[in-house]
Order: sequence, then C-alpha cells, then structure tokens
Amino acid sequence: MSRSSVLRECLTSRHLDFLMEAHNALSARIVQESGFKAIWASGLTISTSLGVRDSNEASWTQVLEILEFMADSTTIPILLDGDTGYGNFNNVRRLVKKLCQRNISGVCIEDKIFPKTNSFIGDNQPLANIEEFCGKLKAAKDSQTDTDFTVVARVEALISGAGVEEALKRATAYYRAGADAILIHSKRSTADEILEFAARCPREIPLVIIPTKYYKTPTNVFRESNISAIIWANHNLRACISTMKKICSLIQKEESIHKVEHEIATLDEIFSLFDYEELSKSEEKYLPNV
Repeated sequence: MSRSSVLRECLTSRHLDFLMEAHNALSARIVQESGFKAIWASGLTISTSLGVRDSNEASWTQVLEILEFMADSTTIPILLDGDTGYGNFNNVRRLVKKLCQRNISGVCIEDKIFPKTNSFIGDNQPLANIEEFCGKLKAAKDSQTDTDFTVVARVEALISGAGVEEALKRATAYYRAGADAILIHSKRSTADEILEFAARCPREIPLVIIPTKYYKTPTNVFRESNISAIIWANHNLRACISTMKKICSLIQKEESIHKVEHEIATLDEIFSLFDYEELSKSEEKYLPNV
C-alpha cells in the first residue's frame, strides 16, 4: 500500500487508529520507530519549534521545507495540520499540489479566519463562511495529483461556542463538498459534546478527534462512538520542552554532565536512528582509496 492509501484507511475505516505528533525529521523518525501508522504534522508544534507563534507566523513554504525532511526520513504517511489553508481557495490548491509533490499524504484545513488563532486561546473565535470554506475543500480535492491524498475538514464550531447543531450543519456541508473525513474539535475537559456530536453525526462520515483537553476519557469510549482516528497532537514537543528544561537546569546547577548521562539518549542511539553505518559502507564503495 502507498503512504496515502495507508492514511486514508486510518482516517476512514471503522476501527480506531492513532496518529502521533511530530514537528521535524527527528521526531517523525521516532514516531515511526514507536510503531505508529501515521504522523500528525502539527501547526502548533512546528511553529513552536521554529520559535514563532501558532498564528501563521511561519509561512507555508517554511512548513513545507520541514515536511520534506520529515517525509524523507520516514516511510509512514504524514497528515499536515494546514491551519486555514494559508489563504483562500487559490492558496489551498497550490498547497495541495506542493504537498503531493513532496509525498505528504493529506492535509487538514480548519474553518476559521486567516490568520488563524490557536484553538485553545480565547473564546468565540470567528468561523469561516460555510460556502466559502466548501469552496476551499472543493479546490483542494480538484488539485490533488495523488488519488489517495486525503482532505480532512476541521470543524471549529464547538471551539467557538457555536454548539453541536452548528457543528453538525458544518460537518455535513463539508462532507458533501468533498472532504474525506471530519475532524471535530473541542476544548472542554470532558468529552460530552464530542460524544453527542458523534452520536448524531451521519454514520457514513468518518470522524477524527484530538482529545488534548478531555484526555481522561477512556479510549474504549471513543472506540464505541463512531470515531475513526485519534490524534495525539502535541505531546512530543511538550515532552521535549519539559525534558530539555530539566537537563539544562541540572547541568547549569552542577556545572557537570555526570548526573545527566543516564537520563538522556546515547550517541549510539542518535547514530542508529539515521543509519550512519550505511554511510560508512558507502564511503568504502564510492570514495577512492588514497
């Protein structure tokens, strides 16, 4: 199966699958080696790793460059968190063409206003016009050069406080416009409104969720609730931040690395991740003996 067909199956099948966040080639390789079937290239974590805010401060071409390294270092599919599509329908169709060229398997586009604001900041974020957003989705599908490329429509109605009825209205319109799956998002600490949405959503619509805030809900609840995929959306970056803070503080305090060596990866682990042994063998094959 191609990468894109694997992602399509993950997002649209009736058994629950999982995507793990990555924000660069290193974290993408670790996600793959951990056994995940697909990668979520998070807008928040890529932006943060670049030292900018999750408000479209990183250009889409800068994100694309990172994605290329991620795709080159892995063999599993990547779903890009494409924010609002970086503009109107014209920006979206160029984005999709470039993603297909770089072996990225899908894009998720949210129905908010460009430039976007992270979903967990503030209240009553304005939503995009439904018809205009449907046009973006149609443009995305018309522009894909990979038959199995997946377009996910992210519904932000619950985030904005517009309620389940509005979320269902938007999800149905987006699916009819050509979206392959719907990502329904919530920032509540419980999954109540997500589960209500899932129960009322037409069964033929594949649903994806990001339980960052309602993480206490047992996974089996989602498995029984018409959910096709769960995205663990930011945990690699958050783990990096907490671990780097801890290690930096300890080295600063001790003025030595003695106490941290047993807590961090070895150099051999780094070398094995990206197959340094292959480079040594190739040097023997291709470089002259001088």
